[in-house]
This record gives sequence, C-alpha cells and structure tokens, in this order.
Amino acid sequence: MNKAEFQDIAQSLPHAPGCYKYFNAQNELLYVGKAKDLRKRVSSYFNKTVDNYKTRRLVSLIHHIEFTVTDNEHDAFLLENSLIKHFQPRFNIDLKDDKSYPYIVIKKEPFPRVFITRSVIRDGSEYIGPFTSVARVRELLQIIRNNIPLRTCNLSLTPANIAKGKFKVCLEYHLGNCKGPCEGLQTEADYAQGLQQARHILKGNTGEVIRYLKQEMMGFAAEMKFEKAEILRQKIESLLQYQSKSTVVNTHLGNADVASILSDDDVAFVNFMIVSNGSIISANTVQIEKHANESDEEILSIAIARLHDRFQSTATEIIVPMNVQVTDTNFKITIPKSGDKKKLLDMSLRNAQIFREDLRRKKSLLLKEKTDEDFKKILESLQKVLHLSSLPIHVECFDNSNFQGAFPVAAMVCFKNGQPDKKNYRHFHIKTVEGINDFASMSEIVYRRYKRLLDENAPLPQLVIIDGGKGQLGAALSSIQQLNLLGKMTLIGLAKREESIFFPGDKEPLQLPFDHPAHLLIRQIRDEVHRFGITFHRQTRSKGTIKNELESIPGIGEKTASELLKIFRSINNIKQLTERELTRVAGASKARIIFHFFHPDK
Repeated sequence: MNKAEFQDIAQSLPHAPGCYKYFNAQNELLYVGKAKDLRKRVSSYFNKTVDNYKTRRLVSLIHHIEFTVTDNEHDAFLLENSLIKHFQPRFNIDLKDDKSYPYIVIKKEPFPRVFITRSVIRDGSEYIGPFTSVARVRELLQIIRNNIPLRTCNLSLTPANIAKGKFKVCLEYHLGNCKGPCEGLQTEADYAQGLQQARHILKGNTGEVIRYLKQEMMGFAAEMKFEKAEILRQKIESLLQYQSKSTVVNTHLGNADVASILSDDDVAFVNFMIVSNGSIISANTVQIEKHANESDEEILSIAIARLHDRFQSTATEIIVPMNVQVTDTNFKITIPKSGDKKKLLDMSLRNAQIFREDLRRKKSLLLKEKTDEDFKKILESLQKVLHLSSLPIHVECFDNSNFQGAFPVAAMVCFKNGQPDKKNYRHFHIKTVEGINDFASMSEIVYRRYKRLLDENAPLPQLVIIDGGKGQLGAALSSIQQLNLLGKMTLIGLAKREESIFFPGDKEPLQLPFDHPAHLLIRQIRDEVHRFGITFHRQTRSKGTIKNELESIPGIGEKTASELLKIFRSINNIKQLTERELTRVAGASKARIIFHFFHPDK
C-alpha cells in the first residue's frame, strides 16, 4: 500500500482510541498496534519519512488495514497485548527468551512431594516459578529440606497402602528430615501445614515461617523439651541468615516488580526483577527486537505485561524509570527519584547493561547461543558463497600437526548442521611417510579417511576443508582422484595467514569479509581442528609414543633434548648451531654427538 492508496481509506479511520492491524496480500497479520487516535497514528506510517529500515519494510508489505475501536487507551493496550500474545505477528517486538525455565512443583498426590522440574504438566499440580536461576532453586529447596520435614521418596502413599502397612520408614525419618507419613506417623493435615511453610519460603516470605517456628519453639520450651526447642532455634537462625543474605535494601519495602530498559537502534534490553519483602527473588533480562520504531515506553509496557504474567508475580506495584501502561488499573506505578526504590531501579539498569555487554562479548567470541534456524541460515550463506550444489550439512576439516621436529600426526574434525559432531572426530598416526612431509601426510590421511567411508558404505561430507594452501590442497585432491570421488564432494583449502579460500585449479583465492557468517563458521571449524590436533599431539607426546628428532640420536635423552628445545625453540635452529654453541647447553660430549649427527660430512 502506497501513500496515495492509503489516502483513499484514511477518512474511514476514526479519531478514537483503539487497536489497528496490518495485513499483507496473503492475509497474514504483520503488526498489531494501539493508539489514542487511530487516524493520526496510522497516518504517521504513511505521511512521515521513516528512517528505520524495518518500518519501511513493514509499510511496503501492508495490503489492507483493520481496526477495533475501544472506550479508552487503557482498553486498547489490553486488547493489543492480547492480540500479540495470540497471533505473535512477525513485526511486533519479540522477546528473545526461549529458555526452559525451572519450576518448583508441589505434586498433586497424597503427601505431596516438592521438587524441581522444567516441564509443566497440566495434572492439577501446583507450579511455583518460573525461576531464572537453577542455583537459586536448589538453594531454596535446600532451605526447605533443612527446616521443614517433607518426604523425598516417590512411594504411593494412598490411605489404603498406608493402612495395609506396605511401607517402612527410611533413614530420612531417623535423621529427623521426615515425620514418617508412610507408616501413618504423620497426618495429612500436619503435612499440609509444612507445605504451607514451604510455599512461604518459595515466595520469599520467610518471616511467616520464622514466626511459626518461634511459636513452636516457645511451646517446646514451656513443656521443658529443650532439645526439640534447640533444633527449632537452629532452624530459625539459618532462616534469618538466608533472609539477611537475600535482602537488598530493607524488609519494609514489601512486594514490588522492578523494570528498566536499555535501548539501542534495533534492539532493547529489559531487566525485570521481582522483590518480595525487600528481597529479590527473581531477576531476568530479555532482549527485544524492534520492528516498527516503537518508543521505549511502548516496549517497556508490553514487556512488563508479559513478564509479570510469565513469572507469576503477585506484586501490585511496579518501579520503573518512566511512565508506562499496565494491564491492571489498580497497579501502582512508581518512578522513584531517590531512596531505596531508586537503588533497586539503578540495580536493575546495571543488570541490563551487564547483559548487553556480555551478549556483545559472546558474539565477538562466537559464543552466542544459536537456534537451529540460525545455523541453517549460516549454512545457506556458506552454500551460496562457495556455490555448492547442496546444503553443507556434513563438513570435515583436516590438519597436520608437527612441532619442533616431532614425527607428524594429523587430525580431522566433523561438523554437522553447523555444530561439532565430536563422536566423529578422528586422529591419525602417519604410517607411510618418512620424516616431515606435510603434503604426503595430507594425501595419506585424506585417502585413509575416505577409503574407510567407502568400505563402510558411510555417507560422505558435502564439504571438505584442508587447512593449508595450494600444496596441501593438491595433495588431498590426488587422494580424492584415486578414490574416484571427484564431483561427489567439494574440496577447498584455507590459507593459514591470509585466511583465503582456495579451490582446486583456481589461480585467485576467494576472500570473504572478516565478519561474514560463512567465514566465521569456516574459522571456527579450522580453530577446532587445530585444538583437537594439538591436544592429540600432546597426549601422544606425554605417553612417549613419539619422539622428537633429537631423542632419536643415540646417546641423547629426553632431558637434554627438552633443554635444547627450551632455549633454541626448534630443531631447525639447533641444526644451525656450531659445536661450541651446543657445548654451552649440552656439554662437550653430547654437543659433539649432536653436531656430527646433523653434519656427518664435517
């Protein structure tokens, strides 16, 4: 839809609050938005010059527009939030947060168990969470088990089974960690009371549990049961220590959500914290992609609505840096300028900043977590730049490893779907080559690898990378020709210094941009084969399965050889030394042996 076409329908848009929906020619919902004035808001997409590429792209795809009028702007916000959740339009902001968060489940069963899970099953059980940290969940469970006697077994404690005497108490009962419901030594009402205390701890309300334990402790003390009272005193002390460790500012803050936003050109980062009784019980930062030039207020409003619902927060106050819309009109919005709440807001923003910097660092180090779709796009870009006939799902890379005159070994790594397939990594001892000859060694290992795959009728890779220049590539190609595999796989060489890509027979190499996704993947594979090869070389060296050239000289042991290599760095350097220079390190007799070994004519 262009500007002229929009003018034909502009008059049909009312000056009223509501939601608008953009559809493409295939009737796919592209975007959902809200507005205080529908005509003004929608007209802004077509009448203003838009700098943002994604917004220009959205406008170019719009085929028709639908809208829904609401009574007020707040109702429009609720409707927008509901539509985005249901339809998930591709141009609306996207919370990049596909983790499987841990929950604590209180199982629906007689004498319910309490344990950690990542799967929410609709079986009537109670799920508390999600939590953003597994360590936090384990800590909470440990606090519960240390202070509240709940069962940890998976026995079916139905009334009929207990009445039949099917079960006997275990060690947990004798240690005081369980009250023995399996033998009918604990009633369901008493067990339910313990469960309620566990719920208080899980929701950050340790004060209720401490008050309950204090009452029990005073009761035991009044009955002169001082040993039991002491056990409860220790439990109260551990809960107080946990409470003091978790408290951020003070316990008088009550319950609140805290949200802050850090915005870049195309992406925003929202940190969301849940505070219960002055303690942060949950904190999470999400990445949000901007698609239609949304303001920070709009992004933060939608993020709060989703995250408040996702993390099942019960707070009725939200601490934010700017005025936002919320789903509940009874929700209190606080924009602090100083004090404890401002400290919480500053802490939230600092966490968002740390998340952004960590994401940038991981991206630069190729450590960013990728989805299957991300890997597929990278492989498609690799297929395109290398002009491969099929997607390179299976890639193998070879490298020779020889250091300081050692007899050579070699390594091969395998990547499938863009990721390391370590069970198919292989290392090789060179068997047919005398001395150090990189070209002959490469020819041998490539031949051995694919001869074996052919014999086993195993699938061949679509792409083979040879770590080295034209010489190593030519040597590998000769083996491929011997096996009649030309045309069945693509062979490329990667020059070590310039990181140029060579094809067999080409005079000029292919030079990809340094940050090209295909280049980054090839470098990652090359670095992995280096790591694997060096590790194998060190292992075999430490086992004494190979010796450097010095140790093969009669009368020269490992100690002398190591000392010479430590000082002179390589066999080639040692070969250039005079007998006098060798004497300073190895002594006269050994220096004479080494010198005459390398220079028999002298």
